Amino acid sequence: MVDTEARTAWQLFHLNWFPIAAMGSLLALGLAFTGLRLEPVAFEVTLAIAALLLAIAYYHRIAKDELADPKLVFSLGTIGQAILTCAIVGPLSYVAGKIAFPLQDHALLAIDRALGMDPEPIARYVNDHPWLADGLSRAYGLIKWPLLGVPIVLALTARYVRLQLFMLAMSLALAITIAISAVVPAIGTYYGLQLPAAHFPDINTAVYAGQLRDILALRDGSLRELELYRLAGIVSFPSFHAASAVLYMWALWPVRGIGGIAAALNLLMIAATPVIGAHYMIDVIGGVALAAASILAAKFYLGWLGRASRHSATSSPSPVWQPSLAE
Repeated sequence: MVDTEARTAWQLFHLNWFPIAAMGSLLALGLAFTGLRLEPVAFEVTLAIAALLLAIAYYHRIAKDELADPKLVFSLGTIGQAILTCAIVGPLSYVAGKIAFPLQDHALLAIDRALGMDPEPIARYVNDHPWLADGLSRAYGLIKWPLLGVPIVLALTARYVRLQLFMLAMSLALAITIAISAVVPAIGTYYGLQLPAAHFPDINTAVYAGQLRDILALRDGSLRELELYRLAGIVSFPSFHAASAVLYMWALWPVRGIGGIAAALNLLMIAATPVIGAHYMIDVIGGVALAAASILAAKFYLGWLGRASRHSATSSPSPVWQPSLAE
């Protein structure tokens, strides 16, 4: 990889291992201290897929050296990191939930009402318009595909630095989300409103039902084995659905023909979050703010990297690469 953009991205790619390794270490410690157990087959299969993609990326980079194709290296490498991150943060959110601090649904509901955004009339409106409920249910499920799509699109369009900044911002946002959720646990709006899920029959409340089931089971000790593919999203505040939507929009915005479509779809996902995900509006606001802060943190590091490189170039007689800050 001879161009400056790819060299800078390669440095950032390695930086992305730090938050992943930190979350992995916390997961190992958390499982040991909480007594929770990971069902091994699903977890090991997922790790094997991630390891295979990463091995191909690293082998190609090392074997080809300067002739390595950055599109292949960064698409496969970043998808591998994303899969590994998801395999870690799912169980880690359950470890955080096992701490069992007092539920904060009453406080989050009070904040929503103080902001003039009571979740009950919002849910009632959506329930009274089945076409809207169905559309929002579909939009809520959009969180998964961009984890594969963003690395492919950004790698194919040679936006290697932006891709690594996206991965860094996502890892930071996930780590902070889980940390906050341990201190501010909540189940969701229907629980806060003391309404059964069946109260809104035209709204798909399966996500909320899974969250309710697993949080209560974690707290009473009946849930001890975690099967990766059956884990529910048990984080309420801040909403990572909202955070991920902002991260996806930011990542794809410069790509002509895709940025606008991605923005529209992710805005729909944000709109679905309070109803389908049973998130409080303050959860959504918190998720958006967290994503913005994570992007700024990633860009700050890139700026620091550029300043450090320029300083090295002026103090060393040998030529060194200087990272591009265009992204």
